[in-house]
Amino acid sequence: MGGMKGENDIGTSVRKAVETYFNDLEGEKPCALYDMVIRCVEKPLIELALSHTKGNQTRAAELLGLNRNTLRKKMQDLNIS
Repeated sequence: MGGMKGENDIGTSVRKAVETYFNDLEGEKPCALYDMVIRCVEKPLIELALSHTKGNQTRAAELLGLNRNTLRKKMQDLNIS
C-alpha cells in the first residue's frame, strides 16, 4: 500500500504545481505544458535514481525502467553528470 500512497503524493504535487502555474499566468496563454511538466519531473527523478544507486547507471536505468543508453542520452540532454 505504501507505493500507492507515493503515487497519490506525486500526483497531488503535480496537480498543485500545475494549478499554481495556471493561476500565475495572468492572461498569458500556456504553451507546451506537457513537455514543461515532463522536463520538470524528469531531471529530479533521474538524479534521485542515480543517487539511490550510488551513481550506478545500469541499476538506475533498471530502477527507472529505461534502457541504459536511453538513460545516458537523457542525462546528456538534462546536463546530469
